[in-house]
Amino acid sequence: MSDPSNRAEVGGVRWHPFTTSDALLTDARDRVIAAANDAISSRERFVVVLSGGNTPRALYRSLRDADTDWTRWHVYYGDERCVPANDIDRNSTMAAETLLDAVAIPPEQCHAIPGELGADAAARAYSEILRDVGTFDLVLLGLGEDGHTASLFPHATERLVGARGEVIAVSDAPKPPAERVSLSASRLSDARVVLFLVSGESKRDAVRRWRDGEDIPAATILPDAGVDVLVDAALVE
Repeated sequence: MSDPSNRAEVGGVRWHPFTTSDALLTDARDRVIAAANDAISSRERFVVVLSGGNTPRALYRSLRDADTDWTRWHVYYGDERCVPANDIDRNSTMAAETLLDAVAIPPEQCHAIPGELGADAAARAYSEILRDVGTFDLVLLGLGEDGHTASLFPHATERLVGARGEVIAVSDAPKPPAERVSLSASRLSDARVVLFLVSGESKRDAVRRWRDGEDIPAATILPDAGVDVLVDAALVE
């Protein structure tokens, strides 16, 4: 994991800078496996929320040979686009192609958001799926160039973060498709571990704003145990 001397905790956020993408990926992989095995040992199941994006894509591929009991994994998603089932742009499609189809997680333990139903119906359906899930063991998230995370966007931060319920129907995403489904900030915060993966020069301004204490959507994820952000070192210099 990253050198503790390079970490800074600001408002419950622990920043872990890495000088190479390989080092960031290795640390992320170690953290996921540790969270999984701790949860399985303690509670006999691992409840994880996956995200989309290029960095998670590489992470998922790297996990295929992980030493873990895949039959104890229960997979959920932080958000999804409202596009047809198995569309290449769906987070669940990417996760299946890079990891889930290659390991022994029982299919009934992989819970995709049914975005093909449309935002409102999909949000209602996923709320029912999550009804008895309880606290997540691990939530994986990314950071958008505009500071968004999952499908919580800055143009509607107050409305989306203040929305009641566990799952939100989004109808006006600033990039296509406009219709999406997202777990709420409060539901994403109901987790033992929250891990952000942040890489790429395009994220520099969003990282600066977050570290400066601005009210970007990513900053609304506030689990009791705090947040760990694995980040390119160049972005926090």
